[in-house]
Amino acid sequence: MPEPEEAERPVGEREEHLHDIWTVANIITVLRLVLVPFAFVALVTNPSNPAAFWLYAGAASTDWVDGQIARRTGTVTLIGKAIDPLVDRLLLASGVIGLYIIDRLPLWVLVILVARDGYMLYGAWRLEKYRLRMPVSYIGKTTTAVLLTGFSLLILGWPTLIVASAEYYVGTLLVYVGIVLSVLSAVDYRIQARQMVAKNERSRI
Repeated sequence: MPEPEEAERPVGEREEHLHDIWTVANIITVLRLVLVPFAFVALVTNPSNPAAFWLYAGAASTDWVDGQIARRTGTVTLIGKAIDPLVDRLLLASGVIGLYIIDRLPLWVLVILVARDGYMLYGAWRLEKYRLRMPVSYIGKTTTAVLLTGFSLLILGWPTLIVASAEYYVGTLLVYVGIVLSVLSAVDYRIQARQMVAKNERSRI
């Protein structure tokens, strides 16, 4: 029978591996991080370069892989839990900035997504003052997946749809869906954060 504190740990998180560094999942996460600047440079210097798509899509698609490996092998680590969201943020930022630079996304999309991430980082900083950390939500994971997919397709420049005699990138439509989800996830984050702080305050009484 596992000890009570061990049984309550999230799936894949074991005490003996929490402080490990060079796990398979962490190595994949670091490789994802290394790909980000190469993908950005390839995109802004030559938008028609297929290497930009493969580098970016490769970094984006392995987001799911490292998480699955960590949970299934019981090697979820503290450094992995810290770096993985950072890589996602850098991927999203480099994608939206790069696509704006090559004129495949308008400025308002860049502003909304950067403002949303800034708000989330500020919220995380405020929670740290209470020694609290917001768990990744389902809507947050979905938002990241939709945006990364949309950015990847926009970098590729394919496929396109013809609507009312006008041509649209499928990636653009996914990005717009991702923006809606981004706003919803920010609202959900605020609600959960206020509940966590209120519960924390009650526990001190």
